[in-house]
Amino acid sequence: MAAVRTSSEIGFNRAAIVAVLVVTIIFLAPIYWIASTAFKPRNLATTIPPTVVFQPEISPFVKLFAKRSQLRSPPTPEEYAAAPWWERVVFNGGEKIVRDGKGEVQWSGYPSRFMNSLIVAITSTVLAVGMGTFTAYGFSRFRVKGEADLLFFILSTRMLPPVVVAIPMFLMYRAVGLNDSHLGLIILYTAFNLSFSVWLMKGFMDEIPKEYEEAALVDGYTRMEAFFKIVLPEAATGIAATAVFCFITAWNEYAFALIMTSRRAQTAPPFIPSQVGSGLPDWTVIAAGTFLFLLPVAIFTFLLRNHLLRGMSFGAIRK
Repeated sequence: MAAVRTSSEIGFNRAAIVAVLVVTIIFLAPIYWIASTAFKPRNLATTIPPTVVFQPEISPFVKLFAKRSQLRSPPTPEEYAAAPWWERVVFNGGEKIVRDGKGEVQWSGYPSRFMNSLIVAITSTVLAVGMGTFTAYGFSRFRVKGEADLLFFILSTRMLPPVVVAIPMFLMYRAVGLNDSHLGLIILYTAFNLSFSVWLMKGFMDEIPKEYEEAALVDGYTRMEAFFKIVLPEAATGIAATAVFCFITAWNEYAFALIMTSRRAQTAPPFIPSQVGSGLPDWTVIAAGTFLFLLPVAIFTFLLRNHLLRGMSFGAIRK
């Protein structure tokens, strides 16, 4: 027999649905704003009230990967006589900058920064998830002396925000020559994500029955063969969920990338806001760079969405 709901319960459910829709719209509004601005003509990017209906164009994306123009105010006669910087051609870090007194034209550095983000995020995610899986398996299947203290020590590496340890890490990296390098960021992001990976994967490993491995060992499998052929397929859901979170953390990380890199290994997060500058920024180009920066995480999460949903509910129902 179907349950009879009172009018107050029906009204409460409708109010809850409306509240969820309002919160969803609030969270999606910035994404829509960035996406729409990326396809707007430059003269419509900052109009008040905002332009909702417009003819979309892809020129911001063309300028993002080609050369762009950042307008500046003309120099005063005093500036002209004191420092004729607009007549020079400067080669700085492989980027050609031409100043002509009316504006600044330079080759966009976004493609290289975007590629740096892909290299660092993918490599650090693979390393963090791989090492975290082996470590979690060891804690889950074997008796380790001082296990609770070791797990707490691993977790303590996430207790401080990155900006607190960024300066000491920069000084150490500069001493060993790892600043502004891909290897330096990969090591840093891997260490930062490893604690999260260990703790999350240990929960998944604990949910895999030990009887599976014991049966494999009785059949003649070695411990390593049982791990790769029995445990890893069972833990695939947990590995996928852990990889999503580690990739998102490494992809969006800002503080370390801002302080540890300057040009050669700089990633997209600190590069995009640096394009605002002191002149007249092209907001359509900045929005295009931000929109493209959102795509890899969205695609990666979408591809692993089934594993992610199963991973979040993994172990909720026990025998």
